[in-house]
Amino acid sequence: MIRSFAFTTQGKLHTKDVEPFLMPTLLADTNLFLWVDLEKPTAFENKEVLEQIFHFHPLSIEDCVQPSPSPKVEEYSPKEEDMFTPYLFMVIHAVDYSRKDGCFGTSELNFFLGKNFLVTYHDESLRSVTNIEERALNGSMNIARAPDRLAHSLLDNLVDNYKPALDELSLEIAELEQLAFKKPSKDTLNKILQVKKEVLHLRQIIGPQREVLGRFAAGEFKLVRPHLVPYFRDIYDSLFHIGEMAHGYADSLTGILQVYLNMSSNQTGEVVKLLTLITVITTPLMMIGTWYGMNFKDMPELDYKHAYPIAGTCMILSTLGTYLYFKMKKWF
Repeated sequence: MIRSFAFTTQGKLHTKDVEPFLMPTLLADTNLFLWVDLEKPTAFENKEVLEQIFHFHPLSIEDCVQPSPSPKVEEYSPKEEDMFTPYLFMVIHAVDYSRKDGCFGTSELNFFLGKNFLVTYHDESLRSVTNIEERALNGSMNIARAPDRLAHSLLDNLVDNYKPALDELSLEIAELEQLAFKKPSKDTLNKILQVKKEVLHLRQIIGPQREVLGRFAAGEFKLVRPHLVPYFRDIYDSLFHIGEMAHGYADSLTGILQVYLNMSSNQTGEVVKLLTLITVITTPLMMIGTWYGMNFKDMPELDYKHAYPIAGTCMILSTLGTYLYFKMKKWF
């Protein structure tokens, strides 16, 4: 699906749903800039827009169409035989967290940023793109005055959408902490390890993205106007803060895992202690019962009139004495 919008330099919508054959004409107008959004495009749409209209470099088209595991940004400058104008190609990832599945989902968003155009490409519907499209069409805050400003708004919204995912993750970690104290079962251990794995996955996503946005924050690219660099730096700072939060979550999960292991060890120790106490307390019973269970004919106790009550009393008193001794020592 192709969505396209032409905006004036004042951020006003000029044309919507531009026919592909009209796009080169609009690109030639210096008073307009074009935003083309490709969502789940067909092979024909890819070829028509990316190759025939914008003439992007084949390597960036390949990186765009094929899923890229790591974020990156590359600057393309045309040579004599190239038909494209200078542009930046960027791969970035949106994230979402499902407490039901306990997994982070990532969605790739590709940017082609030029002086008078922005092409976005994604295989899934993204909230950040939908939100910015609505704001641009409503003329909100003049975010559609230039391609670099629009790219900033998309990136800013995408990073903001990390926060709900992190809030869900924070609640999940808090619940795991309670489970580790109250119910340190095997399922609890599996959940801790699963969430720890997902936090590591999140850090692997954020790290390269922070490097990409760091290049924008440093003002490395000429296609981003200098007065917008501080705004990109603000996105970088937000992502840096998110990275620090992810690092803190990893430390918290390590602590929860240690608590779980300690609680499991304590439970095992309590079971061993209980079994030991039962064994020790019943030792007098076993000794006396075993002695009189031999039933040898020459045992004088067998012929004694009060032997049975005396043996029973000895069992009770010795068992009670053992119990009181452990009670006094506060072993239970």
